Amino acid sequence: MLVLLPPSEGKAAGGSGAPLEPGSLSLPGLAEARAAVLEELVGLCSGDELKAREVLGLSEGLRGEVAKNAGLLDAPARPAGEIYTGVLYDALGLAALPAPARELAQRSLLVFSGLWGAVRVTDRIPSYRCSMGVKLPALGALGAYWRTPMAAVMPEAAGDGLVLDLRSSAYGAAWKPKGETAGRTATVRVLHAQVVDGVEKRSVVSHFNKATKGRLVRDLLLAGAVPASPAELVTALRDLGYAVEAQAPAKPLKPWSLDVVVSQIH
Repeated sequence: MLVLLPPSEGKAAGGSGAPLEPGSLSLPGLAEARAAVLEELVGLCSGDELKAREVLGLSEGLRGEVAKNAGLLDAPARPAGEIYTGVLYDALGLAALPAPARELAQRSLLVFSGLWGAVRVTDRIPSYRCSMGVKLPALGALGAYWRTPMAAVMPEAAGDGLVLDLRSSAYGAAWKPKGETAGRTATVRVLHAQVVDGVEKRSVVSHFNKATKGRLVRDLLLAGAVPASPAELVTALRDLGYAVEAQAPAKPLKPWSLDVVVSQIH
């Protein structure tokens, strides 16, 4: 099982320790593309601050992120699972997982990134600011930039098991499973169901969507579940108490769409 996650917009500080070692990151086939993005991002943020903020979409209150990016080559690094924070990662609670679940997380979770392409939660990276929606002056839109290198490495990373895709649309643009891999892929949407005047209405709530996806992954890890197909994933989630509505693709070698329906927001 390979679980594809978005990063978090906010990130923990790098703390203290050794800086990034690019050659140590997972998916070494992305090394050249990572180096190009890192070089341009550092160069951009080492120059005109206003231009850097404009390119990165940062407000005045986030001007400190520019200086942080400028110092990425020397900044302390720590495991990506500790760098990424926010609603999904708070609900996932990697640090509090027991050893078997944590080991499964280290094998199964892959976090997509505008800067790194994708990293494992054990990969040591510095805190940074660069979303997949950024358009760098020389490299262009990062969602499009990453498609070619990701297409070269992701089929091998996905292996022959389930791909559980929990990415947002911006990060999904960097790699779309194809062929047999697509047929083993399941995307998940979280719907809040409530009854209004006797009629059930469903909606997507961003904060709650992220929290539920984090809890869902955590529950799979705690259960030691390693479903090999979308159909097995549906069974595993239902066994864990989730209300899941599955839509098998109309054509073969296409991803499954799963709706996880919940009645309480928390």
